[in-house]
Amino acid sequence: MKCSKTDIHRKTHSLPSLRFEDQKLTSYVGLVLFQSLFARLGVKERLTRCFRHLTVSPIFGHGVVTLLLIVHLLLGHRRLQDMRYYQDDPLVKRLLGVSRLPDVATVSRTLAGMDRRSVEQLRDVNRQLVTERLEALRLSRITLDFDGSVIATGRFAEGSAVGFNRKKKGKRSYYPLFCTVAQTGQVLDVWHRPGNVHDSNGAKAFIEACVRAIRVVRPHCHIEVRMDGAFFSDAIVAMLESLGVEFTISVPFERFVALKSLVENRKRWHGLNERWSFFEADWKPKSWHRRHRFVCIRQRNRVQHKEPVQLNLFIPYEYGYDFKVIVTNKRVSAKKVLTYHNGRGSQEAVFAGLKSQTQMDYVPTQKLAGNQVYVLAALLAHNLNREMQMRCLPRTRNTTERRAPLWHFEQLGTLRRKLIQRAGRLTRPQGQLTLTMSANPAVKSELLHYLDRLEHAA
Repeated sequence: MKCSKTDIHRKTHSLPSLRFEDQKLTSYVGLVLFQSLFARLGVKERLTRCFRHLTVSPIFGHGVVTLLLIVHLLLGHRRLQDMRYYQDDPLVKRLLGVSRLPDVATVSRTLAGMDRRSVEQLRDVNRQLVTERLEALRLSRITLDFDGSVIATGRFAEGSAVGFNRKKKGKRSYYPLFCTVAQTGQVLDVWHRPGNVHDSNGAKAFIEACVRAIRVVRPHCHIEVRMDGAFFSDAIVAMLESLGVEFTISVPFERFVALKSLVENRKRWHGLNERWSFFEADWKPKSWHRRHRFVCIRQRNRVQHKEPVQLNLFIPYEYGYDFKVIVTNKRVSAKKVLTYHNGRGSQEAVFAGLKSQTQMDYVPTQKLAGNQVYVLAALLAHNLNREMQMRCLPRTRNTTERRAPLWHFEQLGTLRRKLIQRAGRLTRPQGQLTLTMSANPAVKSELLHYLDRLEHAA
């Protein structure tokens, strides 16, 4: 439809006057999606059961405060003080089932009152939500990735310690160990640790617990595990084989003189392509009990020149090799082993999303249990976002060699901008609760699609 300039342009003569009054306005229309999802999953009831053992309970209850933390992170806020800016939002109150929201001091005191049992039971809730989704998908193959991620405290916090921190050297930190599911991009579980421990600290028992949790809901599926060189040990490899788990683990081969010599003296390498080549060996370190399949791989790369470059001269490229070694019990070709193992990089994207989208790297209190609950709230916000998309959107791919997620997931930040952070008004015409928003066709179409799928999802 054609329009004239006079139909489009208007002159602005003055600023409007401001008036502040209670109009039942919400800035987060998209929360109705999570209200529907939470009701179907029974999230509030599950969270409430986590804290029934606590004798001293605040008026709001630990479960409501934890649910508020999850909503707080879904909305994109970071600090607890940011709760002041949506204290009067009617849709947030309806989602929590309260007539008014707790203030920041109440939330802080409630976090400080958490204990170890609360954390363990909250971990159970997170595991249940993820395993229920895996059971519903009925996957024949499930891939688990294990790795740690640094959470810097920036101040003293109970249970933190000074350890390796690439970005903030010398800062106290936590170093939790995570288990993520490659097919869904969800975090199955987390093992909380101080920042000065090695990657493998407590890993054996944690890995076994995660594998057994999958076995309970999918007893006949093939379980795969991918890990970096920090988890390379005879105990972990033997445990995985006893559980019937397929694995690939990076080998810190520079620590083993015999293996390093084997790689250096190798003359015949089998080509995978113009860049990669390999050879295999049945080998074991001297302290190990049995031999395993070791796939030794080299990658042809350009040698970096660090000296000053004369731009008026031609400098030919020199090529060298980067080496890696993978230990595995898989019976597929070396090319498929390499492709599968390199798919571990998707876990780093999950960590990046947890820190940038659900603020997992924020440390709200000085109490260990309170900080652990905050991390679990961030994981639940991430997992619930993925759960909603899996319920409402079709699968976009089958299992790939890299074990990429089965859906093209939208980041939580994208979902906020498109649907969650939309303005609306709650009214009751003829006694019918109604949420009114602007008539944007794109928002209307997508919002109604999500609500319809949530209504009819299994």
